Formats: sequence, C-alpha cells, structure tokens
Amino acid sequence: MADDPELIDIRADEQLDQTRLEPYLRAHLPKAEGELRVRQFGGGHANLTYLLRFATVSYVLRRPPLGPVAPSSHDMAREHRVLAGLSKVYKLAPKSYMLCEDPAVIGAPFHVMERRHGFVIRGELPPACLGDSDLCRRVGWMIVDALAALHGADPTAAGLGDLGHPEGFAERQLKGWAGRWDVAKHADLPRMQEVVDWLSRNLPAPQSVALLHNDYKLDNMLVSRVDPATAVAVLDWDMCTRGDPLMDLGYLLNFWGEAGDDPAWLEAAAMPTWQDGFANRAEVIERYARTTGLDLDHIHWYHAFGIFKIAVVLQQIYIRYLRGQTQDQRFAVFGRRIATLIEKAAEIIARGTVP
Repeated sequence: MADDPELIDIRADEQLDQTRLEPYLRAHLPKAEGELRVRQFGGGHANLTYLLRFATVSYVLRRPPLGPVAPSSHDMAREHRVLAGLSKVYKLAPKSYMLCEDPAVIGAPFHVMERRHGFVIRGELPPACLGDSDLCRRVGWMIVDALAALHGADPTAAGLGDLGHPEGFAERQLKGWAGRWDVAKHADLPRMQEVVDWLSRNLPAPQSVALLHNDYKLDNMLVSRVDPATAVAVLDWDMCTRGDPLMDLGYLLNFWGEAGDDPAWLEAAAMPTWQDGFANRAEVIERYARTTGLDLDHIHWYHAFGIFKIAVVLQQIYIRYLRGQTQDQRFAVFGRRIATLIEKAAEIIARGTVP
C-alpha cells in the first residue's frame, strides 16, 4: 500500500524521545517487534499524532499539543477510555490499546490506538469527487448518517454509561467555553460578549442524552480511497462525552459551507460542501431530524453555539502561536478567522434561523 500522503518527517519542535518511548512500547504493545520507525501525521491543528511502524504492525500514537493546555481539554485518558469501549458498538471508532500517563516517557500523557487506512478530506475535494455531483451527494449524506449513528449508539453497551454529566450539559458547556475564551483571548472583542449573553438567555431544554463526539466534522473522518462516500473511521475523541446530541449537529452546521455563503465564512471554517451535489444546510437538518426523530425547531441556538465554540478553539490555538509555543505557520491567519466567526454567530442570532 502506498504511504499516507499526510505523513511527514517529525517537525523539529514536536519530536518524541524515542530512547524512552521505544522500550515502553515494546513492554506494553503486542507485536512490537523489529525496528521502530516513527513519522508524524501532518494534518490537524491541536493534538499531535504519530505513526508507529514495527516489523509487522503499525499503531497510531496521540498526545496533547505543546505548551500549556486548558483544563479538561486534549484529554488522552478520556480518549483512550472512549475508544477502548466505543469500538464495540460504533464501527467507525478505532480501538485504543494502551494509555500512558507517566510524563517521564515523552513529557506528556499519550495513548496508542489502531491504525485504519483511508484519507482525510480537508478544505478541497479529492480529484475523484470533482465534477461528480452524485458522489458529492453521497459523501454529504455519509457525514450526516455517521453522526446520527453515533447518537444512536448505546453508551452502556460501550461501557460508557457513566461518561460525563448530561444534566445541565449545555449550560456547563457555555460557561466552560466562555471561561476558556477569557483565558486565551489576546484582545477584547465586544461582540463575543453579546453572543455569550444571548446564548445564556436562550438555553434550550435537551430532548435526549447521547454520546457526543464534540468536534464532529469531515476532516475528523477517514474515508475510503476506493469510495470517498464510505467512512473508514471517525477520529479525535478526546472531548467525547454524553449530553444533548444537537450540540454535535449545531457544530457540524458551522462547517457546512454552501454556494452563496460569505467568502469570509468559508475561509474561517468550512468543509468543501459548497461544491455542486452536496445537500444544503436545510436538507442536512431535515435528514438528521428524520433519522433521529428529534425536533430541530431551535437548531439556530445550537448553530450559534457551534460557531462560538470553534472561535474559542481557534483562539486557544492562536494564543499558543502568538506566545511562540508553536511555530506552525498555518496558525498565523487565525486572528482574522476568529473575528469572522464571532460576526457570523451574531448574524445567525439576529436572523433567528439557520441561513
């Protein structure tokens, strides 16, 4: 099989201490025999992901980003627990094999999980999809249906029936992300406070409790190289919990770009769903509602919250860049994107509906 195009030589400031790591892996992983070769997956913006290649088997190592991280974020112990159990009931969850919480090994907690083979669709469609509106339609429905399937999975059967605290989930999320904004912000942006105040005044009552991914979007999925409309895995589970499933859908809608959207919206955060063939946001909402049976009359609150949340996520990354804790130049434009997202949330609030 050809090497994954996302694999790169490990960035200079993101090296692993293999003198400590290698013997630890050999003592704790099956089939960890022969030469160990380590490369880095170059995609993603926060947690660092590496390929561990032994003689007959490959694994994936996940660790938090460099520098200080917000409390409860980038939680490798949570991700390990989730993936050790969820793979039993949700076929798109890779299995996690081991967790190391000893910082003496590589300087941070990490876990090691199953490697699955596929590719990630990021800001642009792969050549196979270009001009194929039927394929694009199927890719879009795959994204929605995989989310609905996750929300239909049984937490108890996965050993996750006690994960998180669903009661008051949306209110805690709002307070938590607002607090993270206050810690990470590099400047005062008055409209952000307007958004937070409106979200607080209009908190919806949850209809159900489900397992949530909490960062669900297309570039956190692996898709088949043979058929991009077939999902291979959902990735990045470090924020998984139980709560109101519409929080996941609202977050996804923020990335669901449409033809005719403000170009600044598409630059700030968008999947390539504005291409011909993809469903629009109204169709996404209708399909999810039909599949799950949930009432989506207040989905604009969840959409606005999702935009607010991704603005805070980007701010947490951007402040690390501004402080010199990462030299990744992809983050240099995040200040502009954050401002755009805040204006987008304010506009959706003013409209009172998903545009």
